[in-house]
Amino acid sequence: MSATIPRIPASAYPKRWEAVKALMEREGLDLLLVYSDDRWTYGPAYARWLSGFIVHFEPVCILFPLKRDPIMLVGPESLGYAESNSHIKDIRVLEEFSHPDEDYPHIKLEPLIDIVSQFTDPSVCKKIGIAGRSMIPYDLLNSFMKILPGEWVTADEQMGQLRYIKTPEELEVIKYAYKIAEVGIDAAVKAIEPGVSERYVAAEAEYVMRKMGAECYGIDTMVACGERTIPIFARTTMNKIAKDDLVLLTFAPRYEGYHSALGIPVIVGNPPDEAKRAVDAAVRAHKACAALMRNGQTCAAESEARRIMQEAGFGQNFMYSGIHSVGVIEFEAPIFGPSSKSVMKENMVLSIDIPVFEGKWGGLRVEDGYLIEKNGVNRLSGIEHFVQK
Repeated sequence: MSATIPRIPASAYPKRWEAVKALMEREGLDLLLVYSDDRWTYGPAYARWLSGFIVHFEPVCILFPLKRDPIMLVGPESLGYAESNSHIKDIRVLEEFSHPDEDYPHIKLEPLIDIVSQFTDPSVCKKIGIAGRSMIPYDLLNSFMKILPGEWVTADEQMGQLRYIKTPEELEVIKYAYKIAEVGIDAAVKAIEPGVSERYVAAEAEYVMRKMGAECYGIDTMVACGERTIPIFARTTMNKIAKDDLVLLTFAPRYEGYHSALGIPVIVGNPPDEAKRAVDAAVRAHKACAALMRNGQTCAAESEARRIMQEAGFGQNFMYSGIHSVGVIEFEAPIFGPSSKSVMKENMVLSIDIPVFEGKWGGLRVEDGYLIEKNGVNRLSGIEHFVQK
């Protein structure tokens, strides 16, 4: 692996903290509590973006007071790991994260009320923001609300907006993540043969993606064949590829906390004509969508893709919004679909994902990433959008 692969520099994190504090001032927040855990798809995003920390095993909260740097709150088994891997240097072990049946005789456990009391009077915290609210366990959130009885408001939408426009450092990292995914797609295509299992193909792809630096995956690597391609999601199994089959590949490697997202159909032999028609329509729709994407565009690009699929007879199989952002979550806002009011802006990274699912013959997606530029887009991979074997 090259010694010059891109990284997010330490200098990026204080700038992000300042952006969060500016948000707090705009929203009138006295405190902001940001929750993260190690759930595969959404869990680690906030902690990774705000501190570089990869959450593992125990949850993490990042506490933002207005007048000082953030504080990282970890479980008792995460202290040394966090001290070695977080750009937030004030790290406390939160008593509320400790297991009630486990002893930690050499670790100082601090309840949230004591930590907050060290820098402010909890009774004057009238408005508290919470990000990651949909993931935080009910009992934990309830205990926090009793400790800080002010008005609690959800701040996920506002926090997400801070990540819409990517910095030059982020763009370099994301571009590299697409290189990782592209190498994975190539390895998977080479491995696909009749009689080979889905898991064998996935293993060949993940091997090369890990070697290039993938730390994990934003969604589980999907290799599906035959009738298992019918639903939107598939889990890779030991099912074997048949001689006249459609194989769906969907890869989303995570590198430096950031994702790419690539998905293509691979035609093996001579599958049903309807499957081949769907591939052709999805590729045409994807290209038409990409041609319309630019700074200032709204949902018109996605609408054109939807029109093409409707005319081809696959309108009912276009089952979700066809454009979404890619960042520290594989699928995050802004999202562009029929009801979207979002606007494309320069230096957004957007994924075009044209779906054709729930067909009697099977299903597929054609997905690729694009950087929005002033007068158009820059495609982030060089993959073929379908492969005939």
